[in-house]
Amino acid sequence: MTVTTLSSKDLYHAFVSGAHAVINQRQPLNRINVFPVPDGDTGTNLASTMHAIIHKSVLHENAAKTFQSIADAALSGARGNSGTIFAQYLNGITQELEEQEELELSAFSASVRSAVPHAYHAISNPVEGTMLTVIKDWADAVYAYAREVHDLVEVLRRALEDARESLRTTPEKLAVLKAKSVVDSGAKGFVHFLEGFLDFLQSGVAVAEEEDLAPDLTEDLTDEGFDLTYRYCTEAFLTGEGMPLDQVKEELLPFGDSLIVAGGPRQMKVHIHTDTPIPVFARLRRHGAILEQKVDDMERQRQVVNHRKYDIALVTDSIADIPQEILDNYQVHQVPLLVSMEGSSYLDKRTIDSPTFYQVVEGLTEYPTSSQPTNRQVEDLFAFLSTHYKSILAITVAGALSGTYNTFVQAAGKFADGEVPIDVIDSRLNSGAEGLLVLKAAEAIDQGQSHREVVDLVRSMIPRTKIYVSVSTLKYMVLGGRVSPMKGRLAKVLNVKPIVSLDGEGKGVAFGKAYSDRANAKKIRQVVQEILERDGILEYSLVHGSAPEKAARFEEMFTELIGKPPRFVAEVSTIIAMSAGKDCVAISLLTP
Repeated sequence: MTVTTLSSKDLYHAFVSGAHAVINQRQPLNRINVFPVPDGDTGTNLASTMHAIIHKSVLHENAAKTFQSIADAALSGARGNSGTIFAQYLNGITQELEEQEELELSAFSASVRSAVPHAYHAISNPVEGTMLTVIKDWADAVYAYAREVHDLVEVLRRALEDARESLRTTPEKLAVLKAKSVVDSGAKGFVHFLEGFLDFLQSGVAVAEEEDLAPDLTEDLTDEGFDLTYRYCTEAFLTGEGMPLDQVKEELLPFGDSLIVAGGPRQMKVHIHTDTPIPVFARLRRHGAILEQKVDDMERQRQVVNHRKYDIALVTDSIADIPQEILDNYQVHQVPLLVSMEGSSYLDKRTIDSPTFYQVVEGLTEYPTSSQPTNRQVEDLFAFLSTHYKSILAITVAGALSGTYNTFVQAAGKFADGEVPIDVIDSRLNSGAEGLLVLKAAEAIDQGQSHREVVDLVRSMIPRTKIYVSVSTLKYMVLGGRVSPMKGRLAKVLNVKPIVSLDGEGKGVAFGKAYSDRANAKKIRQVVQEILERDGILEYSLVHGSAPEKAARFEEMFTELIGKPPRFVAEVSTIIAMSAGKDCVAISLLTP
């Protein structure tokens, strides 16, 4: 039977079949992922993009409208380089397609070829030997064969062979593939999609998604000879009116590489590898509403896969204030909490930090709010870590202050029957105190202590760890609704400078107050001196809210008092900044 048109229903189910074919191959695709970075996630990213197509697209009576729905779903759910390129190619096809109840072979073949420049144009530096090459070769083949035969299935069958041949030759076009003796992972994913798409058209039966795929425990490709240029794989999905894609691409070029700006004037997907996600998102805010954000730490992923130091994975959240260099040295994994601002959910310390918060908060009509990480965020991390570590230890912000602890516990419960034990500890602390606890746990792991020994150590240190926060202004607590406007005005008139701490359950308490920063610092010094004389102080740390000079004075004062410098001085997280405010300084200490 000759097929010359593609109905809306067949188009939809063929896409679903192709999506399932990719999802089923995600682990093999991860294993051969070496370009643009060998972070082993191309299969996962493509699978995520395909899941978006399956779950977000809508079947319409009109085939062109169905294709548009599929393209929109792919764009909003696109992950990684390959997922974004695939989504942009689909969007290019929709821009070239005419409004049709059923897709005619001639129009379809012309649109898939005309859409190729859309994919190339979205990328700042197109590279041959990748998915782009295979897309181009396949599209050219579809167009050529459609001039020879008038059967859509036969055209796609012949073009698939061309795509397979193009895939086979990708190592000849890209040296890193040849060096590792693999084909391009993204390109192979595209071929799997074509196979699943054609399978449905030939059989009328969609490829089924395999369930409960076992964790990928096979040997990973080494990253020998590879230098990671930029650390963070950064993505955003925006909506707006008249968004200037070319202008956005020009604005973001100085911030990194692997830049893709896909979509159109009303929907835009941005993918970039960068060391500085925060200014990237500051610029994106100007162009539309940021509906989705993702920042993956490729350096930490690479360490886990090829250079992990320990058998125990140590995890914490972004409220733990601790310098990045310490997290890097001990390979600690930090999960960002969410900051809701202007209708967007920013990632604490990844796409927004406290200095940025202080800059933008004055111009907001509604004060930002915070929330715990999503269950999916934590589950995905635990799933990744459990394929590489023998055990996982997570230390969270006080459960009395945030739902983060419960989120971690629920996520860990999903792995209760697995071979990798996961312990989640409620620190009953926050900020620098939580960071100090994480540091001591990291040092214990580095010293070779067992998982159970580290857990017991951390639990024993919690009641011996305290924090005292010098709050310079109640303005931010008033804006956030923690203090009434009347009390805020009175405090401003009286120049009240509160001292805030946490009780044994991790709840915030007013520890004291003074009427000047100098008096406030003096009172905190008295408290610390009493603890030093009564119990002694093993370690201490300092954190501040964009107040480096004030923190330096605290460091000088306590170094003289305690007889040693702090273990670290760090900027507070955005979450802490939202309540403690600008110019806050806190000391956290651990007693014997």
